[in-house]
Amino acid sequence: MLAGDNAIVVGMAAAGLPAPNRRKVILAGIIAATAMRILFALVTVQLLQIVGLVLAGGLLLLWVCWKLWREIRERHLAAAAATGEGTGGGIPRPPKTMRQAIVQIVVADVSMSLDNVLAVAGVARDHTWILVIGLVLSVAFMGIAAAWIARLLERHPWIAYLGLAVIFYVATAMIFDGFQDLSHLAGNA
Repeated sequence: MLAGDNAIVVGMAAAGLPAPNRRKVILAGIIAATAMRILFALVTVQLLQIVGLVLAGGLLLLWVCWKLWREIRERHLAAAAATGEGTGGGIPRPPKTMRQAIVQIVVADVSMSLDNVLAVAGVARDHTWILVIGLVLSVAFMGIAAAWIARLLERHPWIAYLGLAVIFYVATAMIFDGFQDLSHLAGNA
């Protein structure tokens, strides 16, 4: 379940690219997510001490959500203009590049990988092998689901708004939790 939000971001970021580039971006996203999960897993105890980290991650994810919403809107306007249903909303932007998609994925992965690692570490406790298996399964699921989501979005573009709602929900929940952490800290001071 924890990899689902990552899979949605990766799938949505990759959906605006041609199929060959999409596979490369999904692979880059999986590699970045794996690296971040390993890094975060190595320093989980120290990360738990950083107050405001979840808030910062939520704000980063909110930025990713905004960027994805703009892309969805631009694709919708371009499709409407191509069919004669609209004006196209002004000057069309150039198509998304692989670099732009990878940056979106990495920024989202920074915020969401932290949540995944903390949740898996909480379950694993002192059992490193459970932590490793949980993180491997999370990354594997993310890769499979992201490819499927990208193909689904290509056929049914309206589903992107549902994915965007999920990402927005995760971002706002992280921001809320981050503010709660800060208020507890202020209350204990």
